[in-house]
Amino acid sequence: MWHAKGMRIAVCVKHVPDVQSERRIEDGRLVRGEDDVLNELDENAIEAAVSLVEEHGGEVIAVTMGPQDAEDALVRALQMGADRAILVTDERLEGADVVTTARVLGAALDQLREDEPLDMVITGMAALDSLTSALPAALATILHLPYLGLAHQMSLTGEEEGPWTVTIQRTADGFDDTLTSSTPVLVSVTDQINEPRYPSFKTMRAARSKPLDELSLDDVDDASLDEIRQDGAPRAINVLDAQERERDGEGTIVADSGDGGHQLARYLMEEC
Repeated sequence: MWHAKGMRIAVCVKHVPDVQSERRIEDGRLVRGEDDVLNELDENAIEAAVSLVEEHGGEVIAVTMGPQDAEDALVRALQMGADRAILVTDERLEGADVVTTARVLGAALDQLREDEPLDMVITGMAALDSLTSALPAALATILHLPYLGLAHQMSLTGEEEGPWTVTIQRTADGFDDTLTSSTPVLVSVTDQINEPRYPSFKTMRAARSKPLDELSLDDVDDASLDEIRQDGAPRAINVLDAQERERDGEGTIVADSGDGGHQLARYLMEEC
């Protein structure tokens, strides 16, 4: 839907363990709360949304679901240019899988849409803790929105009498695709779409005065979440065992003098 005052964009982000830190699993779960950061691929989503609003006007709303510490990811989004943020946090959501996460985020965004329509929902292509890449498609299904996934380029056109038109370029399964949809739409972006800005001291200071709302499950008015409110989030996946994998030996280095393929085939036949 077109807005005379510009675009209204929600960006879904996640607070994840830093991929550069020493990550470990305890009690079947990835340890969180030690070296957590805003998911790196979500920085590209924030940059895409903020750039669109800078060009066309409007507002960017950062949304996440997670423990209390996930507020730090939203603060980072505000520093990067988001106008306000929403954190859905509740002990009953501990251990939620990607489907449950999509349901809760979808309910929060639906509640947001009751105040005023959203033109776009933008996400990163994946979260670097689990790398399922399933959340964007699941969320689009729950929100009943068309889904344009894995965008490495995105353009926007629109006229005052009609909706915006979003066009993306993507490369998937060896094919280059051009996909187009009118708004409202959900778009996931790759790290090739832009170079996220680094917050300046001015924007970091301004972020302190931007709204950051915290919601519990009881604050999200959606009957589809009643089961979770009563029984807690179902855990569809449990990690039974995890061990650090060490490299065995130094490996074999082969100088390719034109027969590298034959050497590789021979190695696979003899050693595997």
